[in-house]
Amino acid sequence: MSNMSYELYPEDERLTGKEQVALNFYFITALLVFVAMMALGLVMRMTQAKWADAGSVMFYRIMTMHGATMITTISMASTAVMWYFLRKYVRLHLWTFIVNYVLYVLGIVQIAVAVFAGGYAGAWTMLYPFPAHSMGLWDNFAAASFMLGYLTIGTGLLIFYLDCAAGIIEKYGNFTNALGAIWLFGGEVDKNHPAAVVVSTAVVIANFLGVLAGAIAVVLSLINLYIPSIQFDPLVMKELIYWFGHMVANATILMGVIGCYELLPRYTGRPHPMTRGFIWAYSITCVSVIFVVPHHLFMDFAQPEWMAFTGQLLSWGEGFPVFFVTAYFVLTSIYRSGKPWTMPSALITLALFGWAAGIVPAILDGTIMVNRYMHNTMWVDGHFHFYLILGALPLVFALMYHVARRHLRTVRVWAVDKVALPLYLFGGLVFVLAFLGAGQDGVPRRYSVHDLAWVSWDKAGSIGAMLIILGMLYFATSITLGLLQRSRE
Repeated sequence: MSNMSYELYPEDERLTGKEQVALNFYFITALLVFVAMMALGLVMRMTQAKWADAGSVMFYRIMTMHGATMITTISMASTAVMWYFLRKYVRLHLWTFIVNYVLYVLGIVQIAVAVFAGGYAGAWTMLYPFPAHSMGLWDNFAAASFMLGYLTIGTGLLIFYLDCAAGIIEKYGNFTNALGAIWLFGGEVDKNHPAAVVVSTAVVIANFLGVLAGAIAVVLSLINLYIPSIQFDPLVMKELIYWFGHMVANATILMGVIGCYELLPRYTGRPHPMTRGFIWAYSITCVSVIFVVPHHLFMDFAQPEWMAFTGQLLSWGEGFPVFFVTAYFVLTSIYRSGKPWTMPSALITLALFGWAAGIVPAILDGTIMVNRYMHNTMWVDGHFHFYLILGALPLVFALMYHVARRHLRTVRVWAVDKVALPLYLFGGLVFVLAFLGAGQDGVPRRYSVHDLAWVSWDKAGSIGAMLIILGMLYFATSITLGLLQRSRE
């Protein structure tokens, strides 16, 4: 790795005026939405804890808005991480990055209209044919608006991925070369082959298929919504919907982790050379993450046994290769590096912990015998909140801080940083452990009203959510002020 790689802000990452504005819109919008959706999450937990009363009808509207908006916003923010680094190695068009953002905003508006104006409360899953059978709680317009919101956001992602694919193929000839698969079984690995290109290629291949599956499910559901006589297989539709949700959630951390490989060497002074093991890890994940989807449908007895078996088998090994090579790099990079801690390096380390701890309950739930008891409990809420709040989000925050502190010409950890980061971590742990504890006790998920025996978990979760929001408010304020500072370069 060249000495340029140790520069905190290398020349090839310099943003033009238009690029800086576009990135600021991505980051600031994401921060504002995160705070708003976390507040909605707190309302739900406080309602379950009987500290507030949103009412069952509003509870499920909030649940729908929170779930659909939070995951799509994390995806949007992680897309910005991938764009920021990939553009150094392949030719990307700024207009596709901007179109992706515009379509994301339009999609969120459509979802908000469906939920708060139309009363749609069918959860993020929009499981067929549920949107068309609302029992009078919403009309076809609300259901269509919600699904079209997804379609709009998905279209933006597909446009962005097509641009990435074109740039990758233009530079490397094909996906095999870009992924580094030509070195899987031999040959001298190019130590300077960019990790950002390997990861981006895997994401483009896998998540393009996932988003496309979701688009197909939406179009078919819209047809059924307005022409009820045309019907589809509910199990196939559920597979398509969960393929979309599964891939978007997994892609968030894969896109975000690009920042780990790119940024950490600059803060520790230790490189991230390309290795055969790294290439194997992402090649395995690129394939297995596509076929592990049936582990979401263990409760569906009509699913063929071979699909359930495949889902369980891949659940045990799908995430380990990528996590292992990342953990090895992060731990060896920070160990006795002699470099002071910065917010980006601290956030990357936090993300490694959140990723590691968050996949443990996920793997347990991906085991059929455990899934029989845990799947429809708050255990599931615990594992994906762990993965996202303490894993994916800190990776995005790391790049946000890196870019924001460039304008302030400082990378030091401020005194208030030393309070906000532990506050966010502690609040996150209380929040997710309350979910996992409730799940272990068999507390069902998606209930707006809880039995008194469950309320103690809800109160603990509410307190954790309050602490997360306090930490998040500091992050959002600090990063936004930094991004809006006039560059001194």
